[in-house]
Amino acid sequence: MSVKFTILGSGSGGNCAYIETDEARILVDAGFSPRQIRQRLATISRVPENLTGILITHEHSDHVQGLIGIAAKLNIPIYCNRATKEAFEFQLETKFNCHLFNTGASFDIGDLLVETFTIPHDAQDPVGYLLRTPAGNIAFVTDLGHMTKLVLERIRPANVLVLESNHDVKMLQNCPRRPWSLKQRILGRHGHLSNEAAAEAAVEIMSAGLRHLYLAHLSRECNKPELAHYVMNERLHQIGATHVHLQLAAQDVPCKTLEL
Repeated sequence: MSVKFTILGSGSGGNCAYIETDEARILVDAGFSPRQIRQRLATISRVPENLTGILITHEHSDHVQGLIGIAAKLNIPIYCNRATKEAFEFQLETKFNCHLFNTGASFDIGDLLVETFTIPHDAQDPVGYLLRTPAGNIAFVTDLGHMTKLVLERIRPANVLVLESNHDVKMLQNCPRRPWSLKQRILGRHGHLSNEAAAEAAVEIMSAGLRHLYLAHLSRECNKPELAHYVMNERLHQIGATHVHLQLAAQDVPCKTLEL
């Protein structure tokens, strides 16, 4: 029994990933335009019409902007908590077919067990996910200002981890295009993880079971892919975690499909 996993894109311009098991075909977030989501799914020979659900982490536009043209138009169930539902329905001025959960709860979508947990980010009730599939566990933590003990505990069983590595602190501090208020938000405890913070988190949860690590949500202005990769790769080698396959998730193009 194989499980297919593809990050369709990740960054401040949009976030979306696809997971397929024998009984489920889901998106985690829908942060691109409907056209972009359709085009990116087409690169892996998939179509939105066959989706069984969409998991939403939080209501920011780079995670929900495709919902009207995908979920509403095709009546695809959305899985989220009540505060997130109310926030994106208000923003998008549309009602959706939502299956609500309480943050911290677990539920099934076909043969997929979805575990939810709270994360520290400046949204109404943001969540991370651990998806337990028949072939392995996939964790998503892509928007958070700092790592809590709870988050570390919940993502520790992951075989595949999608982890935010948003910015280099010095590049952010020196960025002339970012106002100080925005820099404070990003650097705050409900903002985004730096490369160094992401590397420390990976060290904290490292196990023999973690095989694939994707660095996600990289800032175009305040980070460089080679820098994020270098910082994480150095820390992994320092602790002897040479078994982990490290990859960068890009904004513009889908990652190569991983088959578990």
